[in-house]
Amino acid sequence: MTDILTNYDLSGMLTSLMTGDLNLLTGFIWFVVATVVSMIGGAIGGMLLAGEELGYNFAAILGGLFGPAGVIPGAILGLIVLNLLSNS
Repeated sequence: MTDILTNYDLSGMLTSLMTGDLNLLTGFIWFVVATVVSMIGGAIGGMLLAGEELGYNFAAILGGLFGPAGVIPGAILGLIVLNLLSNS
């Protein structure tokens, strides 16, 4: 996976993701996945909590923006801990 910029091997990247090999590329992919899922969850939560008061569209926008606020630091910390534990 070190030559991802010169060799676009998608099957190698998918194999690396499935085996749990944690490097810079797979860490970034898992970080993006966590952020997208938290945005979707925040939008749904915003619609459920404040949909009638603020309007469903505005509540979904606010939930989508504030949803990743807690997930991004947690995902970064989790990836750092996993990297430290896998290297020891």
